[in-house]
Amino acid sequence: MSNPDELLRIEGVRKTFPGVVALDGVDFDLCRGEVHVLLGENGAGKSTLIKMLSGAHTPDAGRILVDGREVRVHGAQDAARLGIATIYQEFNLVPDLTVAENIFLGRQPRRFGMIDRKRMEAEAEILLARVGVHVSPRARVRELGIARLQMVEIAKALSLDARVLIMDEPTAVLTSEEVDKLFGIVRQLRADGVGIVFITHHLEEIAALGDRVTVIRDGRSVGQVPASTPEDELVRLMVGRSIEQQYPRRRADRGAALLSVEGLTRDGVFHDVDFEVHAGEVVGIAGLVGAGRTEVVRAVFGADPYDDGVVKVSGDRLKRHDVNAAMAAGIGLVPEDRKGQGLVLDASVEENLGLVTMRAATRSGFVDRKAQHVAAERMAGQLGVRMAGLGQQVRTLSGGNQQKVVIGKWLLADTKVLILDEPTRGIDVGAKVEIYQLINELTAAGAAVLMISSDLPEVLGMSDRVLVMAQGRIAGELRAADATQDAVMALAVSTPTAEKNTAKEASRGH
Repeated sequence: MSNPDELLRIEGVRKTFPGVVALDGVDFDLCRGEVHVLLGENGAGKSTLIKMLSGAHTPDAGRILVDGREVRVHGAQDAARLGIATIYQEFNLVPDLTVAENIFLGRQPRRFGMIDRKRMEAEAEILLARVGVHVSPRARVRELGIARLQMVEIAKALSLDARVLIMDEPTAVLTSEEVDKLFGIVRQLRADGVGIVFITHHLEEIAALGDRVTVIRDGRSVGQVPASTPEDELVRLMVGRSIEQQYPRRRADRGAALLSVEGLTRDGVFHDVDFEVHAGEVVGIAGLVGAGRTEVVRAVFGADPYDDGVVKVSGDRLKRHDVNAAMAAGIGLVPEDRKGQGLVLDASVEENLGLVTMRAATRSGFVDRKAQHVAAERMAGQLGVRMAGLGQQVRTLSGGNQQKVVIGKWLLADTKVLILDEPTRGIDVGAKVEIYQLINELTAAGAAVLMISSDLPEVLGMSDRVLVMAQGRIAGELRAADATQDAVMALAVSTPTAEKNTAKEASRGH
């Protein structure tokens, strides 16, 4: 081996699935004590590559070398034996088991033929301390938040003596404070000589944490560059073109109020929430985690109950806690958890696109499948969904294409008010711009968009007005011209008064 620090090398790897070439001649290498970022659009082949390293897929051609020796990785046990551990976006933990039991699952230390719980918990405690998480090894995993689950996964990888740690979108659901803590742990692991393959769609994280970047596009490795490479160049490598404007909001003419919310209250969750969203505009909702943003829009959509207040669509009062009434009135919701709440993962692209319109397409108990197929084909083409065909299971699509399907089902229903909760979470920069263009098309056609996002630049870049929530109340409203990160954060950390907010009244004057 030419480089004594090289842990892992992939040479000319190719992988095909029926109708799809997932990887076609990918090269990649990883050294001890480095963070090597794997960058690419959704569907570029990143997931297929890491599944080869973890033993879930076998390459059709090419070689995988560990310590300069060609290896075959036929399953998780092979990967563990080679010192390769993978932390996926969907954690591989058993909710009803304890932290210690999850860390040593299938490898519990034994004494006299029985599981040695005392030793297992003591060793788990050492590993948890190493990753800096304060949690009892006896705690049930289901009791933990996302950030702590992530740390448990890292502790589990360290228990395997992993020399290669693959982290797939580890910051996608973390707060900025949790991200900082995770970065500190990754830097410590790097200092300990662990090689880390880091996958992210947040370009600002690359220079902050990475050493090198390998870019994959359409199943091929198209370049290896330093992590200090400017974001514009990374985007060009990733999508094969430059993106001149990251947030291409096109302002539309503002029409009548389509959605009016008055005094919406749910005891202990949100209070006296007032706002309007007009035809042709995007209203963003910003705020810290726990401010009540998602809870408010779920109540507006009828998914959750509320104690007081009124929701109107085009002036007509909406029946509370009734999703069907909201849908019939023209409200659509793209939820924060697209996999858990927005899609039927085992159903096809066509079936998912037709979920909202199925009732309207049913006559005498029979669904007009031909009309549904034609509509799904048109929408998938219009949205540019990358797929093998309409019959492909939606779970096998990339995150960006799954999100297009979730949005597409509402577009087919001629939705008047589309609520987007974290619309671009876990989506690459190229797919983000495509989602933003869809938002532009919706507002240009006279629809209204209500958007929640924890990505503050996204809120500022795509909103015509920004509502800021704090402690379950609307703390203030900012016009696009006045909305800055400092102004939003000042409101987000404020303590709103108990007096009824006047966001709706203020919006009428804009």
